[in-house]
Amino acid sequence: QVQLVESGGGLVQAGGSLRLSCTASGSIFSIYDMGWYRQAPGKQRDLVATITSGGRTNYADSVKGRFAISRDNAKNTVYLQMNSLKPEDTAVYYCTARIVRVGFGVHGDDYWGQGTRVTVSS
Repeated sequence: QVQLVESGGGLVQAGGSLRLSCTASGSIFSIYDMGWYRQAPGKQRDLVATITSGGRTNYADSVKGRFAISRDNAKNTVYLQMNSLKPEDTAVYYCTARIVRVGFGVHGDDYWGQGTRVTVSS
């Protein structure tokens, strides 16, 4: 069994910063892409940022220049540094990862964390 657990969410004023962390655990052989999505109340879950196993990143236009995704492969952890936060960043942030389990060759499955809430006050 594989689990992803996020942490680091909370309340912050506009212009402030938060750093989210997500650690994968379980019978993991390797992790391909990792990423962050977010879902605001009444809205769909949208991609925020992704990072490949080699460190190549991709960002939603709405967060470019403000957020930075990174990962520590040795720790099976992905981070999201969020700077210059805006009220519209308020959402539950979900970590996701495509993970190859031990004994499953190259086959990867997508896993999701339970989410961590980020609230940005104006």
